[in-house]
Amino acid sequence: MPPRSNPSERQRRLGLELRKLRNSAGLSGDRAGALLDADRTRISNIEAGRIDVSRNRLYKLLREYGCPHGPYFDGLMEMAQELGKGWWDDFKNAIGPRARDLAELESRCSGIRIHEPLFIPGMFQTEDYARAVVSTAEQDQDQERVDRYVAFRMARQRVLTDPDAVPYHAIVHEAALRLHVGGTRTLRKQLLRLIEIARLPNVTLQIFPFERGAYAAFSRPFILFSGATRELDTVYIEHPLKSVFLGDGDANDKYGKMFERLSELALEPVDPESAPESHDSRDSLSLIQHIMYEL
Repeated sequence: MPPRSNPSERQRRLGLELRKLRNSAGLSGDRAGALLDADRTRISNIEAGRIDVSRNRLYKLLREYGCPHGPYFDGLMEMAQELGKGWWDDFKNAIGPRARDLAELESRCSGIRIHEPLFIPGMFQTEDYARAVVSTAEQDQDQERVDRYVAFRMARQRVLTDPDAVPYHAIVHEAALRLHVGGTRTLRKQLLRLIEIARLPNVTLQIFPFERGAYAAFSRPFILFSGATRELDTVYIEHPLKSVFLGDGDANDKYGKMFERLSELALEPVDPESAPESHDSRDSLSLIQHIMYEL
């Protein structure tokens, strides 16, 4: 099979980690290729994510590179096992590769933290709200393409309710709750859905209110995906023209600290088990309800 021209983010990430380990071990591409009875071109393609490496061969490389057994070792082995097609490939004619990479990361990570300053996060959106967002952002798309993109966004939400659903912590700015996407009726249903989602045991939802200042405005939307270890964490930074994935430690630390600060400044998480009249201080649930009843 010829090398792929557009590897997924997970394929690129595995290759990048292998290149880091090989360089740290001081081994050349020729030496690594000899371990696999291959030439350096094959190693180059593996490290670029253009071809896969079997688990047996990956194990051999990791041993030769001096990677100790542990969570990082196991995480790399798991990445190699999980690479390949997923449900998101059914939508490849309707969405771009970055969106499919996002879905794959959501399905494979061990935890998700997201900051969204303007819209309700896609994972929490109702179909009507999602359709309004997609239609506004992609005015030149035909209706069939919009329908497929909305269906893709709804399919992504399965990670919240799967039997092995991972922790999902969202910090949403108050502006997102007040922006009339799709009209009053659509927004009201969306806010009700937001409270419903917050009842899930794996979901933590905090609202960042206007009065806490401009800190949240200094950052674009971003998502932190937890890997098997800190070294395998990934940051996703959303941008209208080109969203990016970052896997270096400095980026993980920067955005991790930013998320912690946002969480400290945001209102207390939604606790749907408590009745509204029992709230003795302003929290995320009371703000959502206040905005909802203003509509």
